[in-house]
Amino acid sequence: MHINEHPIMNNHFNKDITFTYQGQTFIAREGQTLAAALFANGIKKLGVSRKFHKPRGLFCANGRCTSCFVTVNGLDHVLSCMTLVEEGMVIEANNSDPTVRSGQN
Repeated sequence: MHINEHPIMNNHFNKDITFTYQGQTFIAREGQTLAAALFANGIKKLGVSRKFHKPRGLFCANGRCTSCFVTVNGLDHVLSCMTLVEEGMVIEANNSDPTVRSGQN
C-alpha cells in the first residue's frame, strides 16, 4: 500500500527504513506517519480502549480523536497519525493508562 510512483513527489519518499512493532521488524517509507507505516504492514489494531477493552486504531487521521495512541521508545500515548516513523523506532500497542512517575513533585 505504498505509493511507488508519483508525478510530483518523484522518488522523494521511497527510502526504506525499519522499525519494530510488538517485537517484530517491519519496513516503512521515509516520511510516513507511524499509522500509515503500520497500516501498510497490515496492522490495524493499535491497542484497546481503557473502559470497554475494545480494539482501537486509525480513525480521524488528524490527531483529534486520540484513537491511534501507541507507545514509542517507551513513551506512552503518542499519536501515531501525527508522528513520523524513524529508523529503529520501537513501537508497542498502547493497552493501558500511562505509567505515573512516582517520587516526582
